[in-house]
Amino acid sequence: MEGHEEGTMTVYDSPRLAAAYAFDRPRVHERIMDVVVERLQVRRKHRRALDVGCGAGLSTASLGRVAERTVGLDPIPRMLAHGRRVAPEGVFVVGQAERLPFSDASFDTVAAAGSINYADPELWLPEAARVLTASGALVIYDFSVGRRLRDSRELEAWHDTFERRFPSPPGYDLDVRTLPFERCGLRLASYDELAVALPMDLDSYVRYVMSETRIELALGRDEPEQDIRRWCDDSLSPIFGARTRDVIFDAYVACITRA
Repeated sequence: MEGHEEGTMTVYDSPRLAAAYAFDRPRVHERIMDVVVERLQVRRKHRRALDVGCGAGLSTASLGRVAERTVGLDPIPRMLAHGRRVAPEGVFVVGQAERLPFSDASFDTVAAAGSINYADPELWLPEAARVLTASGALVIYDFSVGRRLRDSRELEAWHDTFERRFPSPPGYDLDVRTLPFERCGLRLASYDELAVALPMDLDSYVRYVMSETRIELALGRDEPEQDIRRWCDDSLSPIFGARTRDVIFDAYVACITRA
């Protein structure tokens, strides 16, 4: 799962990356929300849902499956620039996960999509529990880079080269099953791992790759964007050609309820 310990704020404080996250990222959130709806047995939409670390708003938009009103919160104002286009029904707020600017019992659902790797769980979990209603649920999920195809290993080999060519600071994987939920009166109700297959062609895959934070870091080292895009186009063309291929994103989703 993706994450960076250093340089995170400066990497995400980018108009180019905000637009790329809004319009070029794959729609994995929507598939994961199918599992959430099933696990939480959502028959009628909840009243309000909070998306912590919402980024450009794709995860906030997907929460519309669960709740009538959605609020996206992110610490970086620039990442929210396209929020109203991405999630027209959502409300967006600048704020920190460790100090949620909301009243007690404000939300029936609190979600975090690949964002709590950046937060202090000792501070964030009590805040999430505080703003949840008595019958509310916390949903934590994330998904990997789409580096494999359903029917071949060509894309994995390409990604090995891509990651060497465009390195990024080491991140860390977070196993949500080890978080101290019980200290906050919560319990892990379900944990699912899934493989999400999305059809992508050369153009959509290159745009997705160009939205990776490692590309933003390369641009910060003064590597020309057009040269990077050209290399991606040229090296991915033999893999995709004129075809649409299923790209696999490995994901997990954890649903946490009151103990």
